[in-house]
Amino acid sequence: MNTYLILHGYQNHRPAGHWQHWLAGQLAERGHEVRYPQLPEPDAPVLEEWLAALREHLGRSAGGGRPVVLAHSLSVLLWLRAAALAPDAVDVERVLLVAPPSPAVTASIPEIAAFADGLDLGVRLKAPTRLVYGDGDPYCPEGADGHYGVPLGLDSDRVPAGAHLNPDSGYGPWPAVLEWCEDPAVRLSAR
Repeated sequence: MNTYLILHGYQNHRPAGHWQHWLAGQLAERGHEVRYPQLPEPDAPVLEEWLAALREHLGRSAGGGRPVVLAHSLSVLLWLRAAALAPDAVDVERVLLVAPPSPAVTASIPEIAAFADGLDLGVRLKAPTRLVYGDGDPYCPEGADGHYGVPLGLDSDRVPAGAHLNPDSGYGPWPAVLEWCEDPAVRLSAR
């Protein structure tokens, strides 16, 4: 049994049609411990409150193992901020960063601008980390690989026509991400 920590993005109230909601159910059905918290005030997130919630949910599993983290959108920036602030506090097995917004787009939205302010893309990530992003993502029009993958030295998967990899771009059930949870060597692809 593994422990999975699934972190949602800005204005995400964990809707049933989102791949993260689907994934949480699939992993739980397979007997894994799943942590899929509603982060505080998703419509007006406060970085310090989200960091506190992340620390609260990062604890070891009942079996003593380290969690696997899957972060979508704004939570990718949350993860990078946490890794830069306290690298030893983010002791996890591995991480999947999905569809991060660009620093410029994040800074242009007053409710979330603090997440991009002082973001350190030179941070050394301790756990094996993979980036997956879609072509045509309106929240990262310049491309996530250039903003995050290359500077952070990440293994990256580009999903053709994936956009923001959310329900609006057709990402409810996403078997490839479930396969990655069970086998980190799996390349992430379209639905």
